Amino acid sequence: MPLTEHDRARKRRFHERLGILHHRILHRKLKQRFPAAFNTRWTRRHWVHASLFATLGALVATIVPGFSSSLEVSAQARATLPLTLPPLTVAAPAAAGPSHWEVLQVASGQTLGALFSQMGIPTSTMHRILEHPGNRDALTRLRPGAELAFDVGHDGELRGFRFDRTPTHRVELSLLGGKIHEKVLERATTTRTAVASADISHSLYAAGRKAGLSPSAIAVMTDEIFQYDIDFAKDVQPGDRFSAVVEETWREGERIGTGKILAATFSTGGKTYTGFRFERNGKAEYFTQDGRPLKKSFIRMPIQYARLSSNFGSRRHPVLGTMRMHKGVDYAAKTGTPIMAAGDARVQFVGTQRGYGNTVILDHGRGNTTLYAHMSRFAGVKQGQRVAQGTVIGYVGSTGLATGPHLHYEFRVNGVHRNPLSVTLPPPEPLKGAELVAFRAQTGPVLARIQSMEQMLYADAKPVAGNKRG
Repeated sequence: MPLTEHDRARKRRFHERLGILHHRILHRKLKQRFPAAFNTRWTRRHWVHASLFATLGALVATIVPGFSSSLEVSAQARATLPLTLPPLTVAAPAAAGPSHWEVLQVASGQTLGALFSQMGIPTSTMHRILEHPGNRDALTRLRPGAELAFDVGHDGELRGFRFDRTPTHRVELSLLGGKIHEKVLERATTTRTAVASADISHSLYAAGRKAGLSPSAIAVMTDEIFQYDIDFAKDVQPGDRFSAVVEETWREGERIGTGKILAATFSTGGKTYTGFRFERNGKAEYFTQDGRPLKKSFIRMPIQYARLSSNFGSRRHPVLGTMRMHKGVDYAAKTGTPIMAAGDARVQFVGTQRGYGNTVILDHGRGNTTLYAHMSRFAGVKQGQRVAQGTVIGYVGSTGLATGPHLHYEFRVNGVHRNPLSVTLPPPEPLKGAELVAFRAQTGPVLARIQSMEQMLYADAKPVAGNKRG
């Protein structure tokens, strides 16, 4: 039933008494907890301490950043406002993460297929790279020490491939998107000259490699510079020595190869031979210190791996059976053996001549001509063409009057046949005039470097003074 006014007044007075009682009980408990100084009447000393603490509190609130502002913010009323936010979008993951290149170095005998297999890359991907223009030659002729770089993604797919196409050009391929995109980076190189010198203990090749010469540089010494003066199969002995001034190619602080031999000396059998590189009429040749070409005008034997089967002079013809003059020499060899031009020349004749069969005649100038007969086929030379000494002009055969495969070789001076094995061959033209002056200016510093190196390495070495022939 509803309360009357009298009942409501009684209830209100009850709650007021209850509140007063609660206040007294709370006051009594506080008096028990706080120190006596707070429960008694404060003296002057109490007020001084209280003022001091209040001042310190104000200073702290001022010095500490955000303290006072946080108090103010907490004291302010807060209101919540509804805001409209844009819809949440999920960013698509990147197609490829950051590149991580793994570099492999080609070992001796290792193939490109083995390297791709080592990286877990399928052969089909390797063939795609090889079919890209300009890649096959460089990648199928890898040398030990060459570096290949692979960028393989987390899914095992090849994303990038990098290799050196030439010593100065690095190729970087991107294989993303099903297509190959190529970027060629040019790598700066510098050229320096260095002196390589060594004593021969076992072989010239081993000593040359130990001195830092490349196989091609050693071949230049044996097959180009000193081939006319030294028989490297018979003459070279332990204790012989050589020195060479070579051009070296450097890239990013690393020597990546050797180039031209600017000068070389070779001491064997008590003789010292020298050779200096010089360009004449746009062609590089090697000369002695006084400017005479090391290269002879003619080579005695225009065919290798052959046997002298018939000499110059009167003999019974093996086919006709009659005595007649043999105007050349014969070299027996297998069919197809290459035949070389005996010297620099112009092709005077290419074709068939009666008993000679397939024949080539070369005009070397100054009245000197050579003839090569019984060829099985020609090597693409044409009448009027200029050929250099050593150029292959045809191949051994048995065309014409011949009992077997061989080369018939003739040497003529002003139309008169001479014995190719004993004829005095005309010397090559030496340097003269301005060419000789330029040659001496170029070779002087190079020779000084060789002398300095040899005097440092060999205490008993005498200064190189030019070719000495016995």
